[in-house]
Amino acid sequence: MEALLGTTIPVFVGVTVILTGFAAFMTGQALATTWKPLWHVLLYCLLLGLADRFLVWALFQGQMLLLSGYLIDTAVIMAVAISAYRLTLARRVTAQYPWLYQRTGPFCWRKKTPN
Repeated sequence: MEALLGTTIPVFVGVTVILTGFAAFMTGQALATTWKPLWHVLLYCLLLGLADRFLVWALFQGQMLLLSGYLIDTAVIMAVAISAYRLTLARRVTAQYPWLYQRTGPFCWRKKTPN
């Protein structure tokens, strides 16, 4: 597994999941709060993936230019950011337009039916 990540498991958890995952969560929330489209989240996640690889290389002597490591790190970052984006967007839509939409789960909403 360490050969795919380009670093050790504790470094992956610390840098990618906790540190960069927090940045991805905040990015998803910020973009949903400002009503940006989902493709902005994906673009910022690609950049966060590069920053993550740089931190792994600079702080822990991991492999910076390892494609599999970048793809795995970016996939984790995207999962966190998209989750935060949908959570925030569902909360915002139903709070801002309570007469039109109702929440049906943590990530989704639906149009209210007239009674």
